[in-house]
Amino acid sequence: MNEHKISPAALCAQDEWVVLPSGLTVIVRPMPGYSSAHCVYATRFGSIDRRFRLGDKEVSLPAGVAHFLEHKMFEDQDGDAFAKYAKTGANANAFTSFDRTCYIFTATQQIDESLDVLLGMVGKPYFTRQTIAKEQGIIGQEIKMYDDNPDWRLVMGLCAGMYHKHPICSDIAGTVESIAQITPEMLYDCCSAFYAPNNMVLAAAGNITMQQVLAACARAGLDKPRDTAHVQRLWDDEPLTVAQKETTIRMAVSKPCFGIGFKEKPLAFGDRAGEVLYDILCDCICGGMSPLYRRLYDAGKVNPGFDGEVLRVDGCCAFVFTGESDCPEEVKAALLAEIERVRAEGVDEEVFTLCKNAKYGELIQNLENVEDSAGQIADFALEGQTVAQQIEMLAGLCKADADAAMQQLFSPQRMSWMLILPDGTAAEEEGEEE
Repeated sequence: MNEHKISPAALCAQDEWVVLPSGLTVIVRPMPGYSSAHCVYATRFGSIDRRFRLGDKEVSLPAGVAHFLEHKMFEDQDGDAFAKYAKTGANANAFTSFDRTCYIFTATQQIDESLDVLLGMVGKPYFTRQTIAKEQGIIGQEIKMYDDNPDWRLVMGLCAGMYHKHPICSDIAGTVESIAQITPEMLYDCCSAFYAPNNMVLAAAGNITMQQVLAACARAGLDKPRDTAHVQRLWDDEPLTVAQKETTIRMAVSKPCFGIGFKEKPLAFGDRAGEVLYDILCDCICGGMSPLYRRLYDAGKVNPGFDGEVLRVDGCCAFVFTGESDCPEEVKAALLAEIERVRAEGVDEEVFTLCKNAKYGELIQNLENVEDSAGQIADFALEGQTVAQQIEMLAGLCKADADAAMQQLFSPQRMSWMLILPDGTAAEEEGEEE
């Protein structure tokens, strides 16, 4: 099967990069003919950043601070940022993951004004004990919603099963108890450490120009040098053994949900080639084009939600396979058998090429969508890379790389198993509806 032959220069020639005197990286992808613009203001600060040294000061955070800070950034002394966005007609949002926080908006008009709102709210934090106490109640309700989500409970349960000390064990939103410990001082320390321009990326795509973005940065004072304190992230030593081999809980689900995690050696920061290779391996083993998926799905043992993913952040790398099934033990046995078969026989070359081409397609498709394009640019830029470099890197991966990796990965000794069994509640609710 022929592989795609893509010219990164042809695809990404429009991307413009500037590093401002403040240290902020700005990337703009003008897309003529599009009516909207999408902007992403991202910082490499997420839920795993729990301990750091800021100058001479060492800071330890309770779980959930990065997510809490994301919420609080929308408030300042002048009011709520969402109300300001409403006046410009922009659609705004934000999200926090394990290793980053992103503030976003999409707009078709008054883009300059929306940029001012974005840069102003993130650049001028404002916290009081009173506003923090109010937010603690709001986020407490959000945490309870996550507790009722079986998919999220599977992922977090597997993280807790695989890791002894790494903060990926803790929920991104924290717990009601942990967020109750948050103080204004903690939030200001986090802003000083991680919301410094040299730790951030501003990416934009669509009906927008670099001149517009640079003008907004100048209005926000980001065109001038900044004095920033040296920040050192602090980590506890994490063994390669798993913390817990098996975990079983009960929830209001209609059928059993399962998760299988394999703990691996952490990839180096910026090793996107390793991460993409691992993603392709996941697809080769149980993706929609794999023999295992087709066999299990045709037999009715899994539904379309059965898949695998790679969790990779600083100090952590793991394969996670999740799904729901009436016979989860059979699915686990089939997955382990397939891993051993692929390790012994090598990755099927046709499946590898299909999965690799799918990654190509995803990268290229994202370049044609305003939101996806800006998000993709920001994600790669946080690791000091470009979309063109990603395409070139992907082109260099081959079946031999996958076969070599298989000899080192998916050790049963580093496997953790999570099972969510029905507690009867879901079946009772279905009965009531009928």
